Amino acid sequence: MNKLLMHPATKPVIFLLCLLPFARLTYGAFTDGLGANPAEFLIRATGDWTLRFICIVLAVTPLRVTTKWNALARFRRMLGLFAYFYVVLHLLCYSWFDMGFEWGDIAKDIAKRPFILVGFSAFVLLTPLAATSFNRAIKAMGAKRWQMLHKLVYVIAGLGLLHFFWMRAGKNNFAEVFVYAAIIAVLLGWRVWNYASKRRAKAIAGARGGEKPLRSTT
Repeated sequence: MNKLLMHPATKPVIFLLCLLPFARLTYGAFTDGLGANPAEFLIRATGDWTLRFICIVLAVTPLRVTTKWNALARFRRMLGLFAYFYVVLHLLCYSWFDMGFEWGDIAKDIAKRPFILVGFSAFVLLTPLAATSFNRAIKAMGAKRWQMLHKLVYVIAGLGLLHFFWMRAGKNNFAEVFVYAAIIAVLLGWRVWNYASKRRAKAIAGARGGEKPLRSTT
């Protein structure tokens, strides 16, 4: 699998797969295939795909560690940029179809409605992550600071889930919310467990290293 993941063609294939939702939505928009309310469909679909890509990004490390498919790491930044791509589309659809690009009204709406404020906050936090998803940014910031900044993805996942929950609360439809909540809980829970396991292993190794070797009595 690592050999397949390292193949030069794999990255372009995954790139095209990530574009499929956008292609489907574009095709639907031009062929009247988005239902009775195309604007609402586009707003919701782009939001759904943002949350899905955040889940995919969070799944890369657990999958890489548990399967030893280390080559998965080379796709993580691209997947993160696609999460940003879809959140930008989500914001554009809301600004255009819901608000008609009336920036004053948009600002008032963000301040007035908590679920939009939470979603917009997730977008704001995701922006510096997208802006620093390049090797030059890592070199300029230093690996440690870059990693600390990109831990914001955990906060973003929580805000995205809360935004989705409040949006579905209006129609009392929580089935999908529970699915995403379970996925994010498992992915974040794995990280807590993995961190605790490493700390425990380090403590045990340190204790063993501190033991004095027994002197030979012969």
